[in-house]
Amino acid sequence: MVSYPGIDEVDLRILKCLQEDATLSHKAIGQLVHMTGQAVGARVRKLQELGVIEGYTVRWNPDKIGQAVHAFVTVFMKSSTAHQTFQTFVQQKDQVVEMHRVGGEGCYWMRVRVRSSAELTDFLDELLKYGNYKVSLSIGQVK
Repeated sequence: MVSYPGIDEVDLRILKCLQEDATLSHKAIGQLVHMTGQAVGARVRKLQELGVIEGYTVRWNPDKIGQAVHAFVTVFMKSSTAHQTFQTFVQQKDQVVEMHRVGGEGCYWMRVRVRSSAELTDFLDELLKYGNYKVSLSIGQVK
């Protein structure tokens, strides 16, 4: 059951198609959801206007460009006044693929991709300026 105003089950099916392959044409999506390409295009524009679709991205394989180390880092801040400088630090670091401010264990959760354990160690050494951390290494992606 959809609870967001202006969104129906067909919109959700279109959104799922785009999530699986954003390069699909409106005509191809229309064939999957039993609509014309023009009707799909109108719904996609509506989803963009509503802010449901914020943009498009590409799936890629970091291992193919040498980013073989995939780490999950929980950050425990030293001080409540360090958050802004820490966030600025993270924005400047290409190694940080994703970061969330969290409740529960830790203050931030980061997903980090680097070429080697030495590069990860260097990054973690810099991180110590802001707080402590806990690291978990990915040994394989399941989903």
